[in-house]
Amino acid sequence: MISYDTAQKLQQDLKKYVIPDSYSKNENWLYTLSSLYYDTQDYRFYWEKVDGLKYRHKLRVRQYETQEWLHDDSIVYVEIKQRVDRVTQKRRVPMKYKDAMNFCNHLIIPEFDKRDESTIFELYQFIKQNNLKPSCITSYMRNAYFGTDYDTWLRITFDTNIRYRKKNLDLADKEIGEFMISPDMVIMEVKANERVPYRLTEMIAHYNFRLIRVSKYCQGLETSAAVPRSVYYLE
Repeated sequence: MISYDTAQKLQQDLKKYVIPDSYSKNENWLYTLSSLYYDTQDYRFYWEKVDGLKYRHKLRVRQYETQEWLHDDSIVYVEIKQRVDRVTQKRRVPMKYKDAMNFCNHLIIPEFDKRDESTIFELYQFIKQNNLKPSCITSYMRNAYFGTDYDTWLRITFDTNIRYRKKNLDLADKEIGEFMISPDMVIMEVKANERVPYRLTEMIAHYNFRLIRVSKYCQGLETSAAVPRSVYYLE
């Protein structure tokens, strides 16, 4: 968690060594993400995160927002996010929004690419066995960067304007949610499959950053008072 001004300075330093990801199509290297999370009636996935289980899953429908309204034929991504000890894995399938809602809410399997067959049936079993229901929407603006030729495994993201919705869980609705953390704060995340480049660790040390655990899904639920506040709650 860093201040907005610090994030701006750090991004200027980083741009010498990184490239924007494919969703960053404007001059600010910025795009908006919204995610509809699913959970059990008793918020099992939330508690697995809070309890720090080394093996856990989450399901979400992710939208990369544009100026156009989300409609039945808009493409979204149905994702299963898995944590195994310290390793995070994601598997996802692109679907039309209408198909994604029918799949996640009613277990109606849409047409799919043969290459996605194993993921489709993993998702199907996961939703069915856990009787998953829509739980919370998170949204935020993101600057995302990849490492260059020598650091291709590196990804750095800066998330701002971080909001949640607990009542209106229709992704197609443009309702602006409530802030889950102060609007002048930024969540910076460093994702690396191998090592973090030395020049980046030097920058982190220079700014005296400290590592904290942040789950936007958990933060949204706690801010909404749907669950008790935990040690992970950020004022």
